Amino acid sequence: MLEGILLGLQTALSLKMILVVIGGCLIGTFIGMLPGLGPMSIIAIMIPVAISMGDPAAALILLAGVYYGAIFGGSTSSILLNAPGVAGTVATSFDGYPMAKQGKAGKALTIAAIASFCGGTIGALLLMGFAPALSSVALLFHSAEYFALMVVGLSAIAAFAGSGNVAKAIMMTVLGLMLATVGETTMAPMPRFTMGLMDLQSGLGFVTLAMALFALPEALYLVLKPREMKSGEGVNFRDLQVTRAEAKSIAPVIGRQSIQGFFIGVLPGAGATIASFLGYAVERNIATKEEQDKFGKGSIKGLAAPETANNAACTGSFVPLLTLGIPGSGTTAILLGALIALNVTPGPRLMVDDPQIFWAVIISMYIGNLILLILNLPLIPFIAKVLAVPRNFLIPFILFFTLMGAYIGQNNATELLILVGFGICATALKFANYPLAPLLIGFILGSMLEDNFARSMQLYDGVAFIWERPMTMALLLLAAILIVLPSYRAHRAKSKTAGVADGD
Repeated sequence: MLEGILLGLQTALSLKMILVVIGGCLIGTFIGMLPGLGPMSIIAIMIPVAISMGDPAAALILLAGVYYGAIFGGSTSSILLNAPGVAGTVATSFDGYPMAKQGKAGKALTIAAIASFCGGTIGALLLMGFAPALSSVALLFHSAEYFALMVVGLSAIAAFAGSGNVAKAIMMTVLGLMLATVGETTMAPMPRFTMGLMDLQSGLGFVTLAMALFALPEALYLVLKPREMKSGEGVNFRDLQVTRAEAKSIAPVIGRQSIQGFFIGVLPGAGATIASFLGYAVERNIATKEEQDKFGKGSIKGLAAPETANNAACTGSFVPLLTLGIPGSGTTAILLGALIALNVTPGPRLMVDDPQIFWAVIISMYIGNLILLILNLPLIPFIAKVLAVPRNFLIPFILFFTLMGAYIGQNNATELLILVGFGICATALKFANYPLAPLLIGFILGSMLEDNFARSMQLYDGVAFIWERPMTMALLLLAAILIVLPSYRAHRAKSKTAGVADGD
């Protein structure tokens, strides 16, 4: 192992490889900032460029840099415009955008950059130390465990419900699960709930729905309630420094979510999206009552948790890819295709047959995260000035990127009609105080939940898999605890308040 690490260091620290890392990180960051152009799109475009380089190590380092650079940069549009174009940065907007509205856009971007760097760096160190051992852990997860893991992900709705809104959050989650059933699935290759429209046969697009739920209502909200947010007023571009008290507050969050996010990323099929949602939910549930009230309103912990978790999960997703040859997400599936095109066979033999590729990619992740931090921190004052644009110009700017993101996502004009329809409905729900995040969580996890549940039912002739597989039962119990715990804590706090009032 030590010999492989030294060989990887020699490869990764060459001038050529450092330039490749810088190029990949820059491309990924700027693409990630644009809603609608996620890492899958740009990696697919970059594959011919990577293959033409001729060096498998350089090609994979370039594509890996684009991948985590896009996740790193995806937080920018989520924080500034409430327009998450990448599923892994949806949870970032829950507290990042409220901070931007409070005039703390620079601080929000700084915290996001630091949390991303720490998550990616700690993930890279864990990958270096545990990759061979974790490959066997990933093999323990079958369809039943993945179904239970999706249920744990859905239990995150408790973190977004707010006081007295649990019923509304459950309703929105169910609506998201219903929307996920539109179109064909791998288990039932027949159109469902498409109303005879061919454009819906492949289902609703994530980018379209994300824009309709977050970006479009925000633009309409600014039009309907112009006093709610006045662009350029109160935005402190110099307030970029994280105070010692804030650093002390988010340090445990970053530590916990780096480890949790990495291990979630190791599981094929989980990835950055579930890691970010679970990271947010866990940190809110273990926070004090006073801190819980800040979540969703500009909490620095609520911003640091998903940003740390999604970057750590990106690093963790390379464990099943490199050691087992199993893609954990759509993005790593494209990376797997690139590896095969480069005549590199990922799997248990990769560490033995091509150690310079295996270890060079892992070491380049640490270098890449350092480069991302160095590149992004000086640009934050300039990026934050997006909010200084007058509202008359900002609203068309948001609408343009929203429409462009939805169209590019599916390359279909019908998506624009779906976007507008869902956007109007989402605006009405926002005015009625319905949480929109649970709907998107239900939609993202719905298809994976259905597919894994159907496979488990086939393998075990019914729901017997729930009690026949101990790990599945444990995960389902964890989901139940995550759902019940917030209600129990709220009830206990209410009882204490009532007791104090009676004592007075």
